[in-house]
Amino acid sequence: MNQQPISLLLCALGGEGGGVLTEWLVETARHAGYPVQATSIPGVAQRTGATTYYLEVFPVPVKELGGKRPVLGLYPVPGRLDALVSSELLETVRQIGLGHASGERTLVLSSTARALTTMEKMQMGDGRRDARELLNLIAAHSHAHHVVDMAELTRQAGTVVSAVMLGCIAASGLLPMGRADYETILKASGGSAQASLRGFALGFDAVQAQRSRHQFIEQVLAVQPVPVAPAAQVPALPAAMAALFPAVLHELIALGHARLVEYQNATYAQRYITRLQQVLRAERAGDPQGAHGWAVTREMARWLALWMAFDDIIRVADLKSRASRWQRVQGEVKAGAADLLKVYDHFKPGAPEFAALLPRGLAQRVLAWDRKRVLAGKTPWALPLKIGTHSVSGMLALRALASLRWLRPYGSRFATEQALIELWLAAVVSGTQRHWASGHELAQCGRLIKGYGSTNERGKDNLLHVVEHLAVARHFASDEARAAAIAAARSAALADETGKTLDRTLVQHGVPSRPVKPQPIRWVRNPRLKKTS
Repeated sequence: MNQQPISLLLCALGGEGGGVLTEWLVETARHAGYPVQATSIPGVAQRTGATTYYLEVFPVPVKELGGKRPVLGLYPVPGRLDALVSSELLETVRQIGLGHASGERTLVLSSTARALTTMEKMQMGDGRRDARELLNLIAAHSHAHHVVDMAELTRQAGTVVSAVMLGCIAASGLLPMGRADYETILKASGGSAQASLRGFALGFDAVQAQRSRHQFIEQVLAVQPVPVAPAAQVPALPAAMAALFPAVLHELIALGHARLVEYQNATYAQRYITRLQQVLRAERAGDPQGAHGWAVTREMARWLALWMAFDDIIRVADLKSRASRWQRVQGEVKAGAADLLKVYDHFKPGAPEFAALLPRGLAQRVLAWDRKRVLAGKTPWALPLKIGTHSVSGMLALRALASLRWLRPYGSRFATEQALIELWLAAVVSGTQRHWASGHELAQCGRLIKGYGSTNERGKDNLLHVVEHLAVARHFASDEARAAAIAAARSAALADETGKTLDRTLVQHGVPSRPVKPQPIRWVRNPRLKKTS
């Protein structure tokens, strides 16, 4: 007789139904006649909070124990866990890092889905953890593992991820209960039983297919690619434009062109093509044979399109009022055709957002008025708005604002952004003609332009400082040294949002650090002190 219980650690983020999953497993084990015990362990993880649930099932039916009762544990023992089940990839690795999983014993069932941590979102560059590294860690610290896209299966079933996780557990063969036992409990779970059964079936089939298809799970799943959602179909680049560029660049340029047609119009997208032609001519002068695969033009095709489609209140209104967004929200909350769904969007545009749409003269007056308020000790002016985008009036308001895209080219921000783009473009063109690597590094500096508000302004300031100093400095011993300095400055800017690392790097390469921007001093009355006459 097996004298050891089977232990499982279940990990779910906030709102994913980890408690429900535990109840299903407990009820299934009891229905099948096996001793079971579960404990919840509240905790806070990197995202919306995570609670773990520890479960032990004794694999001998109660009726065969002769009146004896097994002693079951309340908490997982590191290295002695039979299964680790998680709905998020990084959370799986976090639990492995706590020592729960063992390469000699533990079965890991994990989703490829990611909920980005705060630290990942805060990075100026691409702060996402490499999914391949996370999958390799799972492979190295598990006896066997199944990794599936539970989030996608959840969307297909129109249920919660806990139902899919239950199906994966059932298909793994770890627990002694049969599929019919699980389905019996799900059928009795209430009004959402059918959706839960669909999710259970999808999770069961996904793991069962992996078990049937692979004899050596560790080796195969260690190199299985992360499932990627199919890319949206992109309109083909017009033939006349395609003839202007090497074939290897067509797909990326088509993406940029389509983005800018959608963002503004065909005329604006043509400006994008004209700018790329300047870069390509410079690259052909610096690399006539295309030995580097036209990498400078490739980088510019990507970052130039992103910068030219900068976010403003017109763009935000357009995105918030699209039918696709409403469909996505309906899917996320799993609203049915007969359900009442209300969506409220909160906006707080300030003086800079309104000034961006005004001609330069009026914009400067608005910004000067706001600066005067701040210098007087007041907070910057802003207009808090709460718009019900489920209502006709709310949707009409957003669509009316989105329709003002024709006004965008007359605004002060549009003129400012185009002037800054031209400075960067000129630096890339001249740098590429003189020394290919320098031009390539300057093109990649487009990565610094991202986000909105202060983040966007900081990125532009950093890029322009590199362009105005490192790109034209004469003290470098060689062009190779200049290219290395630009690369180092870009990496430093992406690594530290405060800019201290960038300033040190600039000084190390013989150029001045960024100037310190003046900040007003605001005096705030202490509310605990009584006013004196």
